[in-house]
Amino acid sequence: MKTADSVSPPRGGWQAVPGSVRALGFVSMLMDISSEMIHALLPIYMVTVLGTSVLAVGLIEGIAEATASVVKVFSGALSDRFGKRKLLAALGYGLSALTKPVFPLAGALDWLVGARFVDRVGKGIRGAPRDALVADVTPPALRGAAYGLRQALDTVGAFLGPLLAIGLMWLTASHFQTVFWAAVAPAFLAVGVLLVFVREPERPAAPQPRTPLSREAMARLGAGYWRVVAVGAVFTLARFSEAFLILRAGEAGLPPMWAPLVLVLMGIAFSLSAYPAGALSDRMNRMAVLAIGMVCLIAADLTLAFVPGLAGLALGVVLWGIHMGFTQGVFGALIADSAPAELRGTAFGMFHLLTGVALLLASVIAGALWDAWGHRGTFLCGAAFATLTLLGLSVLRRRR
Repeated sequence: MKTADSVSPPRGGWQAVPGSVRALGFVSMLMDISSEMIHALLPIYMVTVLGTSVLAVGLIEGIAEATASVVKVFSGALSDRFGKRKLLAALGYGLSALTKPVFPLAGALDWLVGARFVDRVGKGIRGAPRDALVADVTPPALRGAAYGLRQALDTVGAFLGPLLAIGLMWLTASHFQTVFWAAVAPAFLAVGVLLVFVREPERPAAPQPRTPLSREAMARLGAGYWRVVAVGAVFTLARFSEAFLILRAGEAGLPPMWAPLVLVLMGIAFSLSAYPAGALSDRMNRMAVLAIGMVCLIAADLTLAFVPGLAGLALGVVLWGIHMGFTQGVFGALIADSAPAELRGTAFGMFHLLTGVALLLASVIAGALWDAWGHRGTFLCGAAFATLTLLGLSVLRRRR
């Protein structure tokens, strides 16, 4: 059976990507603008205003993302069972939008943690159905380009959000609550774009496991899928929360008002590389594209560990963004390639669950290493896990 690795994609560039995928990209972009306006400032707000430790920041970030990952596996299975991917995506985006006003109203850490938790539940509800919907509407030969384009638009929001946060922090003399209030509007606009412009195709009838997430369903996903998941989990251990990039910026001497520039720079590198990397993976072995991303991550970790000053910070952050561009969309295409069509939601949900558990471990380990040995211990550990992932990719490529 042919996969996207063996089929030459049609010409036409990003215009050939289905309109619903492009709309989903704009939905992701708007929600990311909203989320990153908040999250770009949240670690510094928790540490400098509320007096939270770096270890606690890592724990909170890890729990929040792990929560999203747990929810994804159930929403993905439900989208397979009932064929309502758009409905579940709308529910998830809507829940995240409703949590945004809590951030400016929160007066204590427990409120912030609660809002972050519920926001990530919304992310979990929408994640797997949305990713499966991309595969449902996209020809196999364009999967890499489709996932890369959606990821690129998502990442445009990831750097526009911090830019807006910087501008508002400057205009308001570092008034965090004003920035948090401004983040509410794009979140609700994202829900409107999803409801109006995204179309869900009719799915052909296919035999379903008697029980979602049963042993039967897990077995039907196949050995090739589970090898992709294993590599993705080890990769996530190397890719801890971007909150640590912001904290590294503080150690490099960047004032708190300008700390979101780290996410802006990373987002630009991520966005500019995501679509070309995805399209490239349609024309060559996807594992080779992932390997390029792993090499960039190792270089980023070593740079952030050993190169001093703002120049070293900038180089490390750019390399971090390029590694994201060469891995995030490509992993999505690999899951779509390796999973049966009738179990795509389950496949994406299980992938996000296991990588989310890895992210929780990575964030806690990163925070503990930082508290014990500083930033160098954190980034050297990341480089070690990235090297293990690169070795795993060579094994997986031979198997495929």
